[in-house]
Amino acid sequence: MLRLAFTGRASEVSLIAVFAALVAVATVSFSVSVPATRGYFNIGETAIYVSALLFGASVGGLSAGIGSMIADLVLGYTLFAPATLLTKGIEGAIVGYLGKRREVLGHRLRRLLAGATASALGTIILAVGSSYYTGSVEFTLASPVNPISFEVDVPLMFWIVLAFVAAVSVLYVSLKYDPSLNLEVIAVLTGGAEMVIGYFLYEQLVLGVAAIVEIPINIGQMMIGAVVAIPLVRAVRTRIPLAVRPS
Repeated sequence: MLRLAFTGRASEVSLIAVFAALVAVATVSFSVSVPATRGYFNIGETAIYVSALLFGASVGGLSAGIGSMIADLVLGYTLFAPATLLTKGIEGAIVGYLGKRREVLGHRLRRLLAGATASALGTIILAVGSSYYTGSVEFTLASPVNPISFEVDVPLMFWIVLAFVAAVSVLYVSLKYDPSLNLEVIAVLTGGAEMVIGYFLYEQLVLGVAAIVEIPINIGQMMIGAVVAIPLVRAVRTRIPLAVRPS
């Protein structure tokens, strides 16, 4: 079995460069403009959570902040670049730090934590999806040259099924196989909450726009990032054990 060990400052700098590029590409490749806040929805959280959960706070935080800021500059959202560097950087650091905790939990506490985490994730997915992303939704595949816009009809049943599958999956895997899944979900939700609050404060206090409009957008980013990144990270760990020395 292949085993990769990433240690030393040079290796860490290389990882930050690679994942900053991945975060930037993921963010730029798919975005939805939000005119009310002059911001945009994107799927960059997926790459942020992958880097943070795999390699810890330093790699997760720096690659998240730098990569997301580069994406803002490429897409022309320069007003958000300073806030993005700080907010996304802190988000990645939080997810990386909490995701690396491996304390042993008691059986009863593990069951309670699994139930609470599964319920919270399912509720967030259903509430945000059904309220803001159901029906005719316009998407934009953004690029600096020729952005492509199209509409997709998203049924309510999609969010019901997604919320149910996500909640049951977290509950089943946490209780049956790996209790650390709870910690990873909590890490992502905590980091995502910091991101939502950070952008709200920046838009409200600095830009003076209707910041409340982007709260569900940012929650949607967190939600999609969690649903995609956590299973991906766990699949990578299963196939390629990673020995990481987080700093």
